[in-house]
Amino acid sequence: MPTGRQTVERRQLGLTLRRLRREAGLSQQEAARAINRHYTRISHLESAKASLSIDELGLLLDRYGVSDADRETVLALGAVARKRQRGKGYTDQLPKSFERLADLQADAAAIGFYDTGIIPGLAQSQDYVVALMRAADGIWWEASEDEIERRVDFRLQQQRRVLEAEEPKQIDFVLTESALDEVVGSLAIMRGQLLHLLQLGERPSVSVQVLSRTATSKPLLGGGLITLDFAGNAPRMTCTTSHGPCTYHDQELETAPMFRAWESVRELALDSESARALLIEKLKELK
Repeated sequence: MPTGRQTVERRQLGLTLRRLRREAGLSQQEAARAINRHYTRISHLESAKASLSIDELGLLLDRYGVSDADRETVLALGAVARKRQRGKGYTDQLPKSFERLADLQADAAAIGFYDTGIIPGLAQSQDYVVALMRAADGIWWEASEDEIERRVDFRLQQQRRVLEAEEPKQIDFVLTESALDEVVGSLAIMRGQLLHLLQLGERPSVSVQVLSRTATSKPLLGGGLITLDFAGNAPRMTCTTSHGPCTYHDQELETAPMFRAWESVRELALDSESARALLIEKLKELK
């Protein structure tokens, strides 16, 4: 069976379907029976090497017991994934885009995080997460205590999913010094966040660096970047972040300069030991 290029959209669809199948407690063989296909079709689908017709995708979602709202999103993603020709970048504007980014992170072998003025999601303490979600409540979604709780639970679960993966991932954070000084919630929450970063930096497969405000010639001013490396199992990807939807890149012509910018930021940032010393200094200032 011929296989297609592993685009961002195909990988998002495949990983979403793998997650839904596992949540339904089904094997690939059992899923394949729903569409009268060999189980290898499901394997190729989940690894982004094949696609399904909309009718087949609908039958699969029926078998997985997917709710109406999620079903519409997956069918829309399936339609996007079948379009092999596209321009530069792919902006995920479908509902629950954060879930698909989480799937990509969970599948990656190495992840790099850079952001300005905020601690990256996977490095946030629980209290910091809660404070962020409360600040966003009623702005990015309709005010809802249930939605706050759902989003907090999802982020904490995603942290465990990535940081405590059975096969350890290499995870590198580059924080801006401004993120350490920006008070989120309260000074007490920031003290807890700094302690959390110190603990994260002790993990063997995690590095925490800080880009000092005095550093010059910064190539990523004004935006965030996530790099995703799949250890040769799929093309490496980048995700540029903002307050809107994520825009993904998966073509080497686009990702190569972004990875160069990422490496440049890492070289400019304080190394792990110097960053640790700065975190301790900031922690003392908050007492």
